[in-house]
Amino acid sequence: MDTTHYVNRAYDMVILYAPKLLLAAAVLVAGLWVIKFIHKALVKAMSLGKLEPSLQSFLGSISNIILKVLLFISVASMVGIATTSFVAILGAAGLAVGLALQNNLANFAGGVLILLFKPFKVGDVISAQGFTGKVSEIGIFHTVIKTSDNKTIIIPNGPLSGGSITNVSTEPQRRLDLTFGIAENGDIQHIKAIFLSMFNEDSRILKTPAPAIKVIEIAEAAIKMSVFLWCNAADYAALSDEMPETAKNVFTAKGIKITYP
Repeated sequence: MDTTHYVNRAYDMVILYAPKLLLAAAVLVAGLWVIKFIHKALVKAMSLGKLEPSLQSFLGSISNIILKVLLFISVASMVGIATTSFVAILGAAGLAVGLALQNNLANFAGGVLILLFKPFKVGDVISAQGFTGKVSEIGIFHTVIKTSDNKTIIIPNGPLSGGSITNVSTEPQRRLDLTFGIAENGDIQHIKAIFLSMFNEDSRILKTPAPAIKVIEIAEAAIKMSVFLWCNAADYAALSDEMPETAKNVFTAKGIKITYP
């Protein structure tokens, strides 16, 4: 068996492909080092920009994967591997996955918007998509809130970011609006004085802005009045629950019938 031909053939192959392989290996090693450097710099930049940790992790991982895929395609083309079909397959696969996961992609986009623009943060109390509760988690695809009766509500970020959001935790103070019916056709100023005295005795009710009392309807059976009280946000829920009972006790003690609302 004549081995000279095969030895020469192998020698020619080494001479032909060795430089390409060495160059491709060098590019691969250098590229991986550069990608690692870019990844660290990107993570540091996002940390300085105070992005949410979940968004930092996701964007860091995605950028790392994309850069490595581009590097491997470039290295493959350097050693003579045809990458046109490979790129076409990747594009078709990406399109198919995108169509299959279009709802999740909308939720992802919504999550990015929420994490970037921060209409609310973990710990805030919000009303959105028909639910009210405290935000316990903001993810890339969904947001989790806890309701006052301890239910866990998972809201997709797509409709959440595109809908109306009421955040009651952004301001340190809130106004409590209550309506009462006073079964008295007598002195309105006397009724207001009773309310003001009751409000002054509660330290949770702020003096500035001062409580306001308005008559909104005078009927034969009752006087309908609205009261507007300012308090710290942390006291809002307790005042809202307790004030009707307190008003009932105070007015009953004075012989005046009161209803709520």
